[in-house]
Amino acid sequence: MVEDKIILGIDPGTSVMGYGIIHIQGKKLVLLNFGIIQLSKIAGHPDKLKRIFDRLDGLIGEYKPDEMAIEAPFFGKNVQSMMKLGRAQGVAIAAALKNNVPFEEYTPRRIKQAITGNGNSSKEQVAAMLQSLLNFEEMPKYLDATDGLGVAVCHHFSKGIGEHNKAGGNSWASFVKNNPGRKI
Repeated sequence: MVEDKIILGIDPGTSVMGYGIIHIQGKKLVLLNFGIIQLSKIAGHPDKLKRIFDRLDGLIGEYKPDEMAIEAPFFGKNVQSMMKLGRAQGVAIAAALKNNVPFEEYTPRRIKQAITGNGNSSKEQVAAMLQSLLNFEEMPKYLDATDGLGVAVCHHFSKGIGEHNKAGGNSWASFVKNNPGRKI
């Protein structure tokens, strides 16, 4: 059976959110669109969340993706920033759920590994590899756009097996087992 599906990739953010949309046609990856949702000029966080939801709902309506992939939140030191980022990610997931689009999460390291072969790659290295892979001419002003595209390509390369589908990977028992020296 020949694979034919559209994947929406999301790089969540509260100032700039990146997205990328690819069409898988057999073994061929076709770039449909990529860009950003500019949020930095919107004053209130609730208004930013509404803008995220409305824009993603519109993109889903226009491109009709079969699946969505989103970058998983990473653990930082600023709790307020993490909470805002988590809300932005949650709103993006809500847009997918509203439209019955299944989603999967991927860690930043895993996305970089899938695209460049190195989990410590820079945004510029990821963007350059995607430019080569998908043959787009002009590099975007905001690399959040190529980050969103990278999430979609990672999802394809990973055959849809992200953080949710890993066997036993999403439980507290699994976390404790994989982080023996970490204090909770």
